[in-house]
Amino acid sequence: MGLIRGGDQIQAAEEYPSKPIMAIVPFEPGAGGDLKSRPWLEKASAVLGKPIVIVNKPGAGQTIGYREVYRAKPDGYTIGTGAATLVTSKLLGFCPYDYRDFTLFGRPYHSNPILIASTKGKKVYKKVEEVLSAAQSSPGEITIATTAVGGPYWTAAMLFQEGTGLKFNLVPQEGSGGFVVTQVAGGHIELGILGVDESRGQIEAGNVQPLAVIGPQRFSGKLGHIPTLKEIGYDITLKSYLAVIGPPKMPKPIADKLAKAIEIGGKDPDYVKYLASTNNFPTYLRPDELFKFFEEERRIHRPIFEKAGLLKEK
Repeated sequence: MGLIRGGDQIQAAEEYPSKPIMAIVPFEPGAGGDLKSRPWLEKASAVLGKPIVIVNKPGAGQTIGYREVYRAKPDGYTIGTGAATLVTSKLLGFCPYDYRDFTLFGRPYHSNPILIASTKGKKVYKKVEEVLSAAQSSPGEITIATTAVGGPYWTAAMLFQEGTGLKFNLVPQEGSGGFVVTQVAGGHIELGILGVDESRGQIEAGNVQPLAVIGPQRFSGKLGHIPTLKEIGYDITLKSYLAVIGPPKMPKPIADKLAKAIEIGGKDPDYVKYLASTNNFPTYLRPDELFKFFEEERRIHRPIFEKAGLLKEK
C-alpha cells in the first residue's frame, strides 16, 4: 500500500476531507463506548466540515472492528474507536496487531471501575472494609462477578486480589458489564467489578451498593460518596477509556489534520461536561501521549496474563 509523498501529500491534506469519513465503532449501539464515541466524533466532524458516519461493528472483543480499520486504505476516510482491547487482544492471542500497528489520534477521558455489592444476597456488605475482613476470615469463599477472563474488569479483579493479598472466588461472565450487574443485582453473586456506566441504573434502584472506586480519585456528583481503595490504604487502579485510531501508514499531513480536529472535539466544553456528568475524567491525550499510555497499560496487563497462563504473545 503506497504512501502519498512530497507535494502530493501537501495537496491531499489541503483538499482533505472532500467527502464523508467512516468511523468504525467496535461496540454495539447503545453500549458505553458507542455512546461516548458519537458526540466526540460529531464535534470533530464540525471542525473538518464533513460528516463522520458511524458504522457499528461489534463482536470478538472489538477485534472485528479493529480488523476493518487496519485493512482500510490509509487516506483518512476510515477511522475507528477502540478501548483497552487495543492493548490486550494481541497479548491474549485474539488479534495479530495492537496499538503499535495503528495510527493513533487521541484519548479524551478515562474512568475507573467500581466494586459493587448486592443488597439482596444472604450477606450484605455496606463497606469495602467489611469485604476485606470477611475475605481474611474465609479465603476464596466471597464471590466476585467480572467480565470474561482476560477482559478489563477481570483484570481489575486480579489487581484487587493481588493488591489486597486476599483470595476471592472470581466468577467471569460471558458478556459485558451488563451481565455482571444483573448477577449482583439479583443476589446471585455477592460482589461485582464493572464500569460506572453499566452499574448506575441498579445503584439508583437500590439493588446494588457501590463500595469503592478502583482508582485514586472519587467521582463527582451523585456518586461522589464512593470512597477509593487508595483512601483505605490500597493503591490499586485500572483505567477504562476510549481512543480514536486509523489505519497504519497514514500520510502525516492528513493524520495531523485529523488529530487536530479530534482533539478539538474531545476538548469541546459541551463534550467535557457530558463526560463529567457520566463519571468519566476528562484527561485528553494526544497521539504521542497516548502511545506512552498504551505502553504503560501493556506493562500492567502482560504480567497478569502471564501469571494466569493466558499470555499468547511471544
